[in-house]
Amino acid sequence: MTRRGRAARRAVLALLAVAVAVAGVSYGQALTAPGDASWTVRTVEWVRDNGGAGLVDAIENWWYTRSAPTNASPSRSDLPVLGAPPAAARPAAPTHRTAAPAPTPMAIPPGITAVPGEGRWVPGRVDKNGVPALYTTFVQPDPAHASVVAGVAWIRASDTAVHLVPGTAQPGGPSWPGDARVAPRDVPGLVATFNSGWRFQDLLGGFYEGGRYSHALEQGAGSVVIDRAGHVSIGAWGRDVSMSQDVVAVRQNLHLIVTAGKPAPGIANASGPWGVPGNQRQFTWRSGLGVDAHGNLIYVAGDHMTLRVLTNALVAARAVRAVELDMHAGMVFFARWVPGRTGAIAPEKLLPAMPSRADRFLRPDQRDFFYVTLG
Repeated sequence: MTRRGRAARRAVLALLAVAVAVAGVSYGQALTAPGDASWTVRTVEWVRDNGGAGLVDAIENWWYTRSAPTNASPSRSDLPVLGAPPAAARPAAPTHRTAAPAPTPMAIPPGITAVPGEGRWVPGRVDKNGVPALYTTFVQPDPAHASVVAGVAWIRASDTAVHLVPGTAQPGGPSWPGDARVAPRDVPGLVATFNSGWRFQDLLGGFYEGGRYSHALEQGAGSVVIDRAGHVSIGAWGRDVSMSQDVVAVRQNLHLIVTAGKPAPGIANASGPWGVPGNQRQFTWRSGLGVDAHGNLIYVAGDHMTLRVLTNALVAARAVRAVELDMHAGMVFFARWVPGRTGAIAPEKLLPAMPSRADRFLRPDQRDFFYVTLG
């Protein structure tokens, strides 16, 4: 090799060493950034943010579309424990003050052999009059894959207030107030905690909270809108919902998946407006949030669900409008909070297989999230 060739090789090796060192520093910063997140989530998001988004999308589409669930009955370990609620969480005997309708029982999808407890609503936290503010159940939402289990939560609008909290990494921008966790003063009144939507790097949509924007609100985007009373409206921005002096928070995520009580047109189209082409057909963890005709909240989540299966489950739970929230393991999470025998409240996962601590969001989290308190 000539002297010039050796010099060129040394220059290339030096540049590669610098690139590796820079990448190593960047990756190290991602692994140690503030906020709760697993190393796998941090790694995937670092790859996405450093030019690898297309590669990650391709791998996820390849893997999750080839990981179809079985048609066997669900494993007992995948089902929530549906025992009697703790004494402090049991509804009081109905009176003229406490009479309030429970959610309508969920029908078992055709072709499904029901397992014990399926579709039966279990009351959670009760209000001062003994009326349950939350009910949960589970269903098998996919007749073609009976092993799939979806957890469903129904939250009474008249008894509760919903809060949106920015995370340490999402929606991004300078530090937000709130310390990226449930406000300590609100912990005693917790009814539920649950995940928000996709990363803003991966969607067209905006975020508004406390008079401040991060990413502009997009016309037509599916939007979760919270007013000063803590009540939620869900709809297409500019058509069903819009900004007003009463709005305190808006979280957008893709487009509506349920509209007028039916699946949105084209929901089964792999190239529809719900993320990168093909992701709608992935068998993976998914979550969605809707409202019923009376404004009550409906949350649905489960593993090995396509977007169409998630949508059908929301419709079966009587959502009239709904958006998809986050997807994939580590992103999807819901806990109900109920008093124990001593009166202290404790979290219970909606589904036992959800891969997060039950008390997630009591510590600073990288992702924005929602929590619900007694009104």
